[in-house]
Amino acid sequence: MDTTLQDPLVGQVLDGRYRVDARIAVGGMATVYRALDTRLDRVLALKVMHPTLAADGSFVERFIREAKSVARLAHPNVVQVFDQGADGSYVYLAMEYVPGCTLRDVLRERGALQPRAALDILEPVLAALGAAHRAGFVHRDMKPENVLIADDGRVKVADFGLVRAVDTVTSTNGTVLGTASYLAPEQIEHGTADTRVDVYACGVVLYEMLTGDRPHAGDSTATVLFKHLHEDVPPPSAAVPGLPYALDQLVASATARTPDVRPHDAVALLALARQARGALSPDQLDAVPPGAVGPEDRDISDDRTSVIPRPLTSPAPGLAPAGGTPPWPLPAGGDGAGPAGPVQHTSRLQSPPPLPPRRRPGLLGRGPLMVVAAVLLVLGVTAGVWYINSGQFTRVPAVLAKTQTQATQQLQRAGLDLGKVRHAYSDTVKRGTVISSDPAPGARVRDNASVSLTISDGPEMVRVPDLQGDRLDRAKARLKADGLEPGMVTSAFSDALPKGFVISTDPEAGSSRHAGSAIALTVSKGSPVDVPDVTGEDLAKAKADLAAAGLKVKVAAVQINSEYDKGLVAAQTPASGKQLAEGDTVTLTVSKGPEMVEVPDVTGDSVDDATKALEAAGFKVDEDRGLLGLFGDTVKDQSVAGGETAPKGSTITIQIR
Repeated sequence: MDTTLQDPLVGQVLDGRYRVDARIAVGGMATVYRALDTRLDRVLALKVMHPTLAADGSFVERFIREAKSVARLAHPNVVQVFDQGADGSYVYLAMEYVPGCTLRDVLRERGALQPRAALDILEPVLAALGAAHRAGFVHRDMKPENVLIADDGRVKVADFGLVRAVDTVTSTNGTVLGTASYLAPEQIEHGTADTRVDVYACGVVLYEMLTGDRPHAGDSTATVLFKHLHEDVPPPSAAVPGLPYALDQLVASATARTPDVRPHDAVALLALARQARGALSPDQLDAVPPGAVGPEDRDISDDRTSVIPRPLTSPAPGLAPAGGTPPWPLPAGGDGAGPAGPVQHTSRLQSPPPLPPRRRPGLLGRGPLMVVAAVLLVLGVTAGVWYINSGQFTRVPAVLAKTQTQATQQLQRAGLDLGKVRHAYSDTVKRGTVISSDPAPGARVRDNASVSLTISDGPEMVRVPDLQGDRLDRAKARLKADGLEPGMVTSAFSDALPKGFVISTDPEAGSSRHAGSAIALTVSKGSPVDVPDVTGEDLAKAKADLAAAGLKVKVAAVQINSEYDKGLVAAQTPASGKQLAEGDTVTLTVSKGPEMVEVPDVTGDSVDDATKALEAAGFKVDEDRGLLGLFGDTVKDQSVAGGETAPKGSTITIQIR
């Protein structure tokens, strides 16, 4: 069954912007989807908090803190956060989409890596964490699941969901939030976390890359925590003979149980990693030593971020009961509750085995027989449990982005059968490669189970229909029916098509475009109409002239002063000579007559002074010199006497003598 199809968010648009296309991964706090930002037309990853947690203020605060913290880290090896928001009960982060796989997928498929490959992954991880540390943040949940390896080889650190400021107290209630296999001793014992807890986790990740398995294994979470507290991480060469001493030294430095002995942050560890690389020869870097744990042998149990009880007191080394169970309080019964608070992780902490019952008097003679019978019973039950649980389950291999042939071969190597093969369009997954599998990669299934594959047919392509001559509303409906979207609508004159009918499309008819693409439409405005000049006309005549040209008329509410008499058309918009479509509107402004202005008295002034004064008052000036004033420079008289009024813009004649 394709679980993606059952997800209610798939196919929805969050916040009116993010179209959810497919589910990528599910975690303890959130689900990650591949989505399309419809505003910017880009593919991104949408991390949506589980609605049940969105009601918890502390979880929402942590979610928003992740967005704000990562947004401050402009680093090429950090998954970028674009946006944060909420839509109803859904709280989300919009993040950079990194097509590829996680380091966990690589380890699950390949097992141990060559030293060069391990360092090639470790160094960009440390560079990303170094940027976070220098910005004042601690990741707190470094593990292979949070290391993304893009298809082009880029390495990026993801999931800053547990990020905290360096000086922030991280635990006050006897629990620690994180992943047991990668927790530093001080996180387990005291709940404290600074940059050195990320250094410790990176040391564990490096050990896992070099050997194919985690350094501390156990049949319960409590056992793993106890080993982190009281056992050093062994040198990788103990598991993989032949690994160089420089790599042992690098792992030992990063995973020192005393925080003060470790490099103080990821930048310092990066410097040590580069020194270690420089100390290795090309043969040592590329060697594949014997003895490494392969993908079929390693412990691939689920390592989810979880709330883990801390010991109430520090257990002393060497006081662990038989079987490795730590001596701090453990939850009794099946409800997962204990003195340290509720347990909120997938596998419960294992309780100590019950004490054997006291022997009653009268049964001493049968004691040895009962002991043998009990041992045989335990062995029988154990053998039965072993038979039921071993050899019958496996994990679905990572087949995403593989061709159908490659995916089928991987399934066969894992002892699984190929189930149904479906096909679907995809804008992001290459044609002929796997979009998804059901069950998903990493899922625990029985041997010989069937795994269905969904193969990409590439982007869905649609031919642009011929819409020329269609009315605009019908053209839009046809585009939507064909899986396209109406785009920008522009207008143009057309002698062939009446107003409101489609002239052309962009792209043109017959072109192929992705489904959902926007198609621009050019719509006819009809034949062009030349706007006549009606300024200076009586308003009634102006309206009649415009109506005869097929145009509508609007009269402006405000009248203006103009050279035209009151009641005549003083101005028109658009002006004469412009072209409009039939039925378009011309706005007319009516004159309220010329503005009357007082004429300054300039008699006796020089010609220059008189001209400046009259022009400043809004008049034009004309000179009348006659025969006697050819060489004069004094104003003898003016056509309108000073102190009287005249229309602004009219001409005042001055006589010069």
